[in-house]
Amino acid sequence: MSTIQVKDDNGVRIITFNRPDKRNALNLQMYTQLTEYLIQGESDNEIRAFMFRGQAQCFTSGNDVADFLKNSNLGVDHPAFKFLFCLLDLTKPVVAAVTGAAVGIGTTLLLHCDLVYADNTAKFQLPFVKLALVPEAGASLLLPQVVGHVKAAELLMLGESFDAKSAHQYGLINDVITNEDIFEFSLSQAKKLAQQPPISLQTTKQLMRYNKEAIRAQMEKELVEFGARLASDEAKSRFAAFLKK
Repeated sequence: MSTIQVKDDNGVRIITFNRPDKRNALNLQMYTQLTEYLIQGESDNEIRAFMFRGQAQCFTSGNDVADFLKNSNLGVDHPAFKFLFCLLDLTKPVVAAVTGAAVGIGTTLLLHCDLVYADNTAKFQLPFVKLALVPEAGASLLLPQVVGHVKAAELLMLGESFDAKSAHQYGLINDVITNEDIFEFSLSQAKKLAQQPPISLQTTKQLMRYNKEAIRAQMEKELVEFGARLASDEAKSRFAAFLKK
């Protein structure tokens, strides 16, 4: 069974994290698959929008720590960062349906989505500093723009979890939807996007991301610092304790 499932439905490419036994933790193979499915969908004129989802119990618990540590030679060709830069460059709109855990990349990738919906089981967390790391995916730039500097500092520096109601109040998600309806509702929103005039829709998305090059530059800075932190004794100690637990 594939750990990344893809299905095309009326112009929407639905991408499902499908590793429930590991709480949908993303390993490098999954990142490679994600990038391939995005690139394919971006070049397919029949695909007008993307949608990310997990299972009813979990969106994604973040990176597979053990796999990430075995492949810690970071750079622009690292599968995780190739996925993030691909996400940044998408011209087609992206919808996310969040249920259960949305940890680390599970929250930062939402900053690159256009519409985000969550159910009342959703729990968001940005535990980078807790793990002696720094943010990724441009979160150090994008999160303050969305929620304001002081709230972003609280979320990034303390790394505590927060629920869907709080995420809605912060402006991180569009709405809180019941668990029974979250996937159907999110897909219906994605299909609405897919029915819009495509060039107008994509141009509007690009106009709203007028600072894309600044985001790219910040992502590259984060990548350098992330790599340095990952190799530090501080991070090794935190990860050893995490894996032991």
